[in-house]
Amino acid sequence: MSVHILADSASDLPYSYFQENQLHFIPLLVHLDGKDYEDGLTIQSKSVYDAMRNGSAAKTSQASPEYFHKLFTQFAEEKKQGIYVAFSSELSGTYNTAVMIRNEVKEIHPDLDLEIIDSKCASLGYGLVVKVAANLASKGATKEEIIKAVEFNSTHMEHLFTVDELEYLARGGRISKASAFVGGLLNIKPLLHVEEGKLVPLEKIRGKKKLLKKVLDLMHERGEKLQQQTIGISHADDLETALEWKAAISQEFGSTQFVIEMIGSAVGAHAGPGTIALFFLNKLPE
Repeated sequence: MSVHILADSASDLPYSYFQENQLHFIPLLVHLDGKDYEDGLTIQSKSVYDAMRNGSAAKTSQASPEYFHKLFTQFAEEKKQGIYVAFSSELSGTYNTAVMIRNEVKEIHPDLDLEIIDSKCASLGYGLVVKVAANLASKGATKEEIIKAVEFNSTHMEHLFTVDELEYLARGGRISKASAFVGGLLNIKPLLHVEEGKLVPLEKIRGKKKLLKKVLDLMHERGEKLQQQTIGISHADDLETALEWKAAISQEFGSTQFVIEMIGSAVGAHAGPGTIALFFLNKLPE
């Protein structure tokens, strides 16, 4: 592989995918019950969700600067050409830290050939962009070709999120505790999307059936040739609902290509167990 692809654990692709496709894995950090872990390596999201259900509050932080420094120095010394597709800079400081450390390493190793791209994406929306980059790299695409594809897919990736329990958003300060209490009583499901890398509330919907109908309506409005796309669905320990969404989307649009993965700790620690997220393109490359 002439161009090496780097990505972090917020892509919600399993570590086994990174190993099988020779990608470089960068773990974000998880803080739980007084201990620190590397997301996807020393802790799995299922353990985080179980702890949250039992009342623990999980927190996350950006990838370690030391991890970046060691990895980027290795790239420079081995004269590797790389592209780091990073988690949205609006949701984590990881991208900015990576740029800072790359610049530091370049002062010692001016020939370091590493492009860092802010995907402005999260969870499996980010993961689908990484998969595009990995596929092109495996076929021998040039650095410029991969960057162009990453930027296109990042720009046109739609994200739709819903959480199962509003209390987790309240714990993280995303909504008030009073709103969470009332929302829980009324079975209100918030629907959120991503704009310019930020997670933005879209609508509040009462009940799971109405929510799924709204999601399908939005796919009609925003999606392009959905039957030709790979649709991403990620879930926070709720595979049953993810499969329900897959079946409904398949029936509605004739889609046959899906990627379903567990939401990792970087996103799941804030949204909580039961979160479901959907990803598709609003425009296909020509």
